[in-house]
Amino acid sequence: MTDLLKTWRKARRLVKKRHPLSAALAFQDLLTPPFPKPARKRAKAPRAAGARYKPTRPAAGSFISERHDGRHGALAYRLYTPTGSTRRRLPLVVMLHGCTQTAEDFAIGTRMNRLADELGFLVLYPEQSQKANFARCWNWHAPENQGRGSGEAGMIAALTRHVVTLCNANRTRVYIAGISAGGAMAAIVGAAYPDLFVAVGVHSGVPRGDIRSLRAALAAMQGKAGAMPTARLPRQLPTIVFHGDQDKVVHPSNAGGFLHNLERAGMGPLTLRSLPGKSDGGRDFSRRVYQDRLGTVLLEDWTIHGSGHSWSGGSPMASHTDPGGPDASREMLRFFLARRRHS
Repeated sequence: MTDLLKTWRKARRLVKKRHPLSAALAFQDLLTPPFPKPARKRAKAPRAAGARYKPTRPAAGSFISERHDGRHGALAYRLYTPTGSTRRRLPLVVMLHGCTQTAEDFAIGTRMNRLADELGFLVLYPEQSQKANFARCWNWHAPENQGRGSGEAGMIAALTRHVVTLCNANRTRVYIAGISAGGAMAAIVGAAYPDLFVAVGVHSGVPRGDIRSLRAALAAMQGKAGAMPTARLPRQLPTIVFHGDQDKVVHPSNAGGFLHNLERAGMGPLTLRSLPGKSDGGRDFSRRVYQDRLGTVLLEDWTIHGSGHSWSGGSPMASHTDPGGPDASREMLRFFLARRRHS
């Protein structure tokens, strides 16, 4: 209002002084509405150094293919999110394929995605590259891949943590399993990261031992003695083991190494229950259950009679499966989902 009065008085003075053009311009300023001031843009907060875009959680029922770059190296992977609400804090099962297999082939063969829909859990399939191993074997025999915070063990653990965060998985219910070289690596990763994994499943694999070379690995696979640890071992994670007694790739005697390691851990006296049975597909099997003095199951050892180097009860649509055997996938899930970390 003060500006309007000033402009009016200025125009009247110019009229009295006989400056009509200047007076007209002053009146024009008076009648023209003021131009609105441009709104001030709010400055964007600077992105923190090293901050990355946070990916969204995969959709329910999706089977995504991605790659994770971690401190110890990069891994391709497949991840299955079961049908239903993605707001649930689901358990996570990590599945390590065997030699010559891919993540997709292993998923088909084990039928884990179908069980995930039925029982409600996430399934992560890390995939070994042909650059790291021409036959896609996990290099479990190499010392650099056997310890915490290095090599392939570190890569798998870092990927697992990434998926736990991405999917808001239940951190007290994370499990790892594998077949053949993947089974040997599952045993190694579980032992290296007992704070991350709750239980381990090994199918047709070699137990952890004093193996530091390819030659020692091949000797262990042939069932030759000398690779088992003789020193006291740390506490072992609950483990479920499957092995065909006609396995020509990894000698069936390797299954006994898991009991050896359990005894070396000094976890007290064990009791044994033997439970023979026959699968719906006609395979006989022997199931041995080892418990501590409190009745807690520490080890389940399944011997599949007449079966070779194959995932028991697997789909014939994939490699290295024995459809006639008992359902190893379902039995592993029974064993896993009954356990969670309480500390």
